[in-house]
Amino acid sequence: MSEMDDLMAALQKTPYHHWMKDEGVPIAEGYGIEDARQLKLAPWPRMGGRGSFIHLYGMEGLTGMYVAEIPPGDALKPEKHLYEEVICILSGRGATEVWQDEGEKQLFEWEPWSLFSPPLNTRHRLINGGREPVKFLAVTNAPLVMDIFHSVEFMFDCPRAFSDRYRGEDGYFSVGQKQYAVGMQSVWETNFIPNVKEFGLRDDFFTKGPDIKLVQFEPCGNTLVGHVADWPVGLYHKAHYHDAGAVLMILRSQGYTLLWPKELGIRPYESGRGDEVVEVKWSEGAVLSPPGGWFHQHLNAGAEAARQLAIRYGSRIHRTGFHLAAQRKIDGVYISVKEGGTMIEYEDEDPEIQRQYEAALKRTGVPCKMPPVRYSP
Repeated sequence: MSEMDDLMAALQKTPYHHWMKDEGVPIAEGYGIEDARQLKLAPWPRMGGRGSFIHLYGMEGLTGMYVAEIPPGDALKPEKHLYEEVICILSGRGATEVWQDEGEKQLFEWEPWSLFSPPLNTRHRLINGGREPVKFLAVTNAPLVMDIFHSVEFMFDCPRAFSDRYRGEDGYFSVGQKQYAVGMQSVWETNFIPNVKEFGLRDDFFTKGPDIKLVQFEPCGNTLVGHVADWPVGLYHKAHYHDAGAVLMILRSQGYTLLWPKELGIRPYESGRGDEVVEVKWSEGAVLSPPGGWFHQHLNAGAEAARQLAIRYGSRIHRTGFHLAAQRKIDGVYISVKEGGTMIEYEDEDPEIQRQYEAALKRTGVPCKMPPVRYSP
């Protein structure tokens, strides 16, 4: 049994995992899922639709994930909960109602690839307004809440209204206009993104590689936030590691991600431990989650620019100690391991990574555009 299998077996003893099993829907596991839109779903009585949990190795009890389906012309049951949730619509069109127990309902519409977050502990209901099923993916921090309080009743029936997060303001679910820099990160405060797959990214982020663009979004006062990143044809990200719990979804192109424990060092192939590097292939709709403390590197092998959605901890407004500690310093994921961070510069990476990448591009007929590298000793 591998280290990851041991961890997954241990997590089965947590209140969150017991609750997942009691919900009576499938639980998909692994380093990643090939296409979240194709998951096997089952009737989900509590939700009023169909669904499946996704429990990936890298989530490690910090985040939860599920896919749900709403039949045409139908709606899910209203719910509220004491965990944060970020929702990405995979297919179909509809609307969401949101309200506090004593407040008026606010309704906003969405389409494929819309992204939003019901404010903490507000009642909300997702409605299918079309003639085809709606599918959506949701990432939550339910495992933390459930494992701390180990009370389903408290999690789903707490009377507390978090009015500092939501008071029924007009335009709350409009596209946010506030964007600014915090440290090395571009931050966008928005409670709604109409189409996370197609909106224009304007923020260059050369720290991660040439011509990479990235913006972090901060919805609804959450600690669970995210970012969207683009990178060009024929290029790949620099490797880095961070805390567990990040969920990555591919919105465009195809390629693969390399994962390896930081204990293998920055050059696992050169040290004779390349057989311990995990490769996860991806294309549109794939989801993966790098284990905590594992280097990971995303390589675009497709004929179009890649786009990735990440839902993770790391709010620049509401910071968490465990996330900061895993980075070793502020912005540590963007700072070289030689300078006390957790990122591997191109000149320090294992040369075998680029050799394998060039071979992969030859098989697909895509030109390699990686800059020349003089590897450090």
